[in-house]
Amino acid sequence: MIELRDLTFRFGERLLLDHASVSLPAGHRIGFVGRNGTGKTTLLSLILGQIQPEAGEITMPRRSRIGTVAQRLPDPRLTPREMVLAGDAERARLMAQADDQSNPLAAADAHARLVETGAHAAPAQAARILAGLGFDEAAQARPLAEYSGGWRMRAALAAALFAEPDLLLLDEPTNHLDLEAALWLEGHLARYPHTVLMVSHDRRLLERATDRTLLLEGGKLKLYGGGFSVFERIRREERLTVGREAERVAKAKAHMEAFVERFRYKASKARQAQSRLKALEKLGDPTPLVEAGDVRFDFPQPRPLSPPILALDDVSVGYGGKPVLEHLSLRLEPDDRVALLGANGNGKTTLARLLAGQLAPLSGEVIRPGKLQVGYLAQDEADSLDDRTTAVTHLARLRPRDDPTRLRAHLGRFGLTQGRAETKVGNLSGGERARVLLAMASAAEPHLLIFDEPTNHLDLDSRDALVQALNAFEGAVVLISHDPHLVDLVADRLWLVADGACRPYADDLATYARSLGQVAAEGRRDRSRRKADNQRAKGTPAGASVQALKRQAETAETAVSALNRQKNELAAALADPRHHRDGSTMAQLAQQAAEVSAKLAKAEAQWLALLEQVEARADHTKTLSGRR
Repeated sequence: MIELRDLTFRFGERLLLDHASVSLPAGHRIGFVGRNGTGKTTLLSLILGQIQPEAGEITMPRRSRIGTVAQRLPDPRLTPREMVLAGDAERARLMAQADDQSNPLAAADAHARLVETGAHAAPAQAARILAGLGFDEAAQARPLAEYSGGWRMRAALAAALFAEPDLLLLDEPTNHLDLEAALWLEGHLARYPHTVLMVSHDRRLLERATDRTLLLEGGKLKLYGGGFSVFERIRREERLTVGREAERVAKAKAHMEAFVERFRYKASKARQAQSRLKALEKLGDPTPLVEAGDVRFDFPQPRPLSPPILALDDVSVGYGGKPVLEHLSLRLEPDDRVALLGANGNGKTTLARLLAGQLAPLSGEVIRPGKLQVGYLAQDEADSLDDRTTAVTHLARLRPRDDPTRLRAHLGRFGLTQGRAETKVGNLSGGERARVLLAMASAAEPHLLIFDEPTNHLDLDSRDALVQALNAFEGAVVLISHDPHLVDLVADRLWLVADGACRPYADDLATYARSLGQVAAEGRRDRSRRKADNQRAKGTPAGASVQALKRQAETAETAVSALNRQKNELAAALADPRHHRDGSTMAQLAQQAAEVSAKLAKAEAQWLALLEQVEARADHTKTLSGRR
């Protein structure tokens, strides 16, 4: 149980937490939601002890391990696999201690602890997590220095997941992921064995991976039981109740105000009028049904164009004369809604840049009308914003003929009122910066919107507003997004970018998600088969049957049992006070214990490998039987 009691915290003049209290139950996966800028990331920093509250306290069980995604990465010469394994500080400490021959007793204890915690399986577990987040076997062995910031953040996320802390704190974990990695993360977090507190605006992730929802609103914290859909239903009911209460209060106030105005100066009614004034003060202002700052986006509608608005005829595209995608023959209609599927690195962004006219084809023909206007929002577009200038200035560079009033009106389509439009971009929140980018992408009244990860930094309400605006837009839309909710509600066509090509995908997103799970399972079976093949090459007969492998596994299990008995006997001898007075005997026992622990670790690894071979051979036999 984590207790947050009476927390108060200010950022400058803004009161983010106002005597906020909540109890977070252990072992639950909690989605943390609230509008942008309300203080969610601040609360995570308070729990981590990176900042201190103005008042209140945070308590949790002693020796609880808290983990989060590191913002500063270690030595860039490390590979992702090495970084992830180093993320388990306890394992790294024990490994170093086990290798220290200057203290045999401590080394023996470290060996025993490594075996007890199953540390021998750590490299395989690290590889599985990295593979789920998009690092194939070769990528896991490349130094981090070769990766972009987004991929380094993936490696940092993998390290946090691998360490399995008692409390895992995540802040928008899907922001640097593609759709495929986001779907994997969803399943991994749904099975996480400890407590998770996760800031996210990804509806599907919240629904599939959490069982509680924590809301930060008006400086207060409130925990809701059940999944995210339960939270949304309860919130709708609460807002309706608030609306009815607001209506009742407003009517009561109007009635009292009329009474006061009528009888304020009439002697016989003066006392009653005064009591009504006091009652009015107690009633306060009615709470509106629709919260302040209700979010709406509105893309300008394009002028009509004859179909198709864009066509590719046997096009190849790439960089430096080397194609990334080849033989592209695709067509976009004026009202198309297309989402691009495919893992990062397969060429989705390359295709988007080709469609946007930012990348010339290496061969083939791109057919586009001369009047076609394209609005392109790149994934890293936020980095191009000048923090020293305002949103109006940015927009004026794109529309130099428009007067300031018209520019501000266009920014207002995306919730940037005059005050925020005239604020320096460096002082805007992440969500407001995202709105500036949406306004800039649609500045030329485009016929085609191409958005690469448009929901980064947008809160739930803003994502809903984006869905509604895109569905109301009368032009064509091409999406690259890790947000399955956005893809489901906007796209009516899917294109799969894989194996150097792009082809229409006939099934829906749910089928695609299931296929990813099947591919991952097949990959695990392939690795098991390769491991079995390697073991056979080292001495296991090539034609060994399942029964023969089982007998070898039983022999290995007997060896493990014998070594365990030796380990326990040596541990008892080391604990015997009679030996403590004889330094040479203790050193000899410790050395023996270390050797036995090392043998035990090796024997257990061999036993587990044989068990995997049995499973792989059984699966292979079953597959062959099915083919017959």
